[in-house]
Amino acid sequence: MANEIHQRCAVLGKPISHSLSPLLHNAAYRALGLDDWQYSRTEVGETDLDGFLEGLDSTWVGLSLTMPLKRTIQPYGTPSDAWSRRLLVANTAIFDWADTSEKPNIRLYNTDVEGIEKAFLHAWQIFDNAAPVPTRETGNALDPQAFPNGANAVILGNGNTALSALAACTEINVPGKGPIAQVTVCARHQHENDPMKQLAQSESGFTYQQVSLSESAKYLLEADIVINTIPSHGADDVAARLEGISIGSSPVLPRKTLLDVVYDPRPTKLMQAWRNNGGTAIGGEEMLLYQAIAQVRLMTVGAHIMRTADFEQAMRSALQEAL
Repeated sequence: MANEIHQRCAVLGKPISHSLSPLLHNAAYRALGLDDWQYSRTEVGETDLDGFLEGLDSTWVGLSLTMPLKRTIQPYGTPSDAWSRRLLVANTAIFDWADTSEKPNIRLYNTDVEGIEKAFLHAWQIFDNAAPVPTRETGNALDPQAFPNGANAVILGNGNTALSALAACTEINVPGKGPIAQVTVCARHQHENDPMKQLAQSESGFTYQQVSLSESAKYLLEADIVINTIPSHGADDVAARLEGISIGSSPVLPRKTLLDVVYDPRPTKLMQAWRNNGGTAIGGEEMLLYQAIAQVRLMTVGAHIMRTADFEQAMRSALQEAL
């Protein structure tokens, strides 16, 4: 007999059928013994969000939000962490029904930034067999003066996920290079009021430029890290340009790291081209995993005493089996 469900969470977006979030969150619930919790997926577009929220009851604990809802959710809740406040982009909503049984107070969070940062950290520690990379989170960030030139980053795309990627770049320390000092955004369309430029200008010692996606290949060759945020096959043309680049028989991207936030198809053509040229490529499933781990912590707080280690491996194993 199935357990009765008392606590509900879900991921919303449009389209949403491809989402692996239910797989990850439900694996965490099983590992934590939360047998009366359920995480599902529901297709909700921008015009559907109001009606969906109106139909919820007090069994609902939280939501994950994907395209196109990360800004649409803003009028319904209160940004409650540093990056959701600065970016006005949230991928997580937590419901507090304490003051009323009719409508909850909604707290908004951005765990995409943490997901991007930790995807890089995990890759550098695994692929390079390196010591843990210093971060602000661990309280031992690298001294920028020790790396006067800093690291160079490229972001493909300029949507909401790209904004979170830029936020992550303000906190990432690249092994052997130090903090990121230069970011180039390559996008098909330029924003007149560019929120990414505004964020970059608020960072001391941080330079920023935005160029056409068609020019991206030369900037990729100069980058220490690259983050692709263009969905589906949107970066295939960039991959084709990379495949055509060679310098004799030597790889042109050694010790350069790409995070492609796309995880379907897997690997993407961009990841394949990157690896063919000697670089390290991380699939979007790593970002998905780490942003989901942060969401589980937020959604289940107060339900039990837990450590991340109690459920992280269960989530990773479920993801590996699915892929």
